[in-house]
Amino acid sequence: MRTVAIANQKGGCGKTTVVINLAACLARENQRTLVVDLDPQGHCALGLAVPEEQIEINIADALLSDDGSFELSRVTWQISTNYDLVPSKTNLAKLEATLAGVDGREKRLRRLLDQVRDKYDIVLLDTPPNIGFLTQSALYAADEIIVPVDTGYFSLHGLSKQLDTIREMRSTHGLGLAVRILANLYDVRTKLGREILAELRKRHGDAMFTSFINFNTKLKESTSLGQPITEYDPASSGCKDFLRFARELISVGPAGTTTLTPGLSLPSLSSTAVMPARSVRVAEPDEAMLERAEALAADANKLLATTETLLGSGRIPQLQRSATPPTPAETDHKIDLIYGAQAISDGAYFVVRADRANSVRLAGDFNAWNPTMTPMQVMRDGIFHVKLPLAPGRYRYRYVVDGRWMNDPANHAVERNPYGELDSVVTVN
Repeated sequence: MRTVAIANQKGGCGKTTVVINLAACLARENQRTLVVDLDPQGHCALGLAVPEEQIEINIADALLSDDGSFELSRVTWQISTNYDLVPSKTNLAKLEATLAGVDGREKRLRRLLDQVRDKYDIVLLDTPPNIGFLTQSALYAADEIIVPVDTGYFSLHGLSKQLDTIREMRSTHGLGLAVRILANLYDVRTKLGREILAELRKRHGDAMFTSFINFNTKLKESTSLGQPITEYDPASSGCKDFLRFARELISVGPAGTTTLTPGLSLPSLSSTAVMPARSVRVAEPDEAMLERAEALAADANKLLATTETLLGSGRIPQLQRSATPPTPAETDHKIDLIYGAQAISDGAYFVVRADRANSVRLAGDFNAWNPTMTPMQVMRDGIFHVKLPLAPGRYRYRYVVDGRWMNDPANHAVERNPYGELDSVVTVN
């Protein structure tokens, strides 16, 4: 049985969403999977439509038992085939104070999981966004740690703190914890996201999963409706991302351990060697890993300082007033007429809002992707436009705002180019 903790001290990086959907995809791949929710917020149960009022006992009750007589099956819910859940409730938050000063309290979870070692192939531990007793219990019980990192600046600080915690656990308890990093909530449309993903791969390539999870609204919708993405929308890109991730996790096999010295990276994901978990005591803290995380955070800070939101919530140019308030559909139609790309009788008309921009240029199939050939004119403050004579056909294009390339935020017709970025599409009849 593999025990994997999903941990990051930063909240909002998608840990619970990763746990719920990764477990569903592992179960779909015939892996007997157990999720243990160690977050007092109880979001795993909420995200899997387990009624809170029906949860009479939970993981807190199991951890209070110290004589080994408590059976984990008493607090286990079956979600679907190969998919079980041990839920939590808010009373879990009191557990740290209740067990304060108790020797070996962080070992209780590991003893509970030993009961089901022959029943499951993999256990996923969802941890709270802090460095406390519950997170320490998860790290002590785990053989592997997955750190979800959203491609934003603040999550990188969470990565640095998480690595610091892992280093301390290794040093204190002599645990061989294999660490892998998952890029989560990746938005290819933002330059900051692309830059941070590239830096993560550059600095932590050996420790990163090759799979990553794109930002996808279907994932949020599925969680709010109490369904994993495999049930809510199995054809969505979010489901495909998690299936790819689950298969990669299965393929790399149980984590081995190694002695880390400064300058050495974590074990390569491509390695097929399997060593017994906790078999090697880490001789030195992973200082090199922490230094790389701190440098990455500094790089992200510079990126954040130079990245501005180009599309603000400024006022839409005033339209002709109607005697009755417009419907939402009419409002959307009017906005579409103002911004975006529209086919006209002799070509296409492009309008974009780019607050605080000094210049906006247009690049696409029609000008060999050379933005210098098509500068856009200022219609009014923050609004740029240009009219192009184009023959009937289908054209891909992007805006270049003060040197930064971006797709058209007002045009929902997009397609991914060979570089992994999104091009907007307009059709002239």
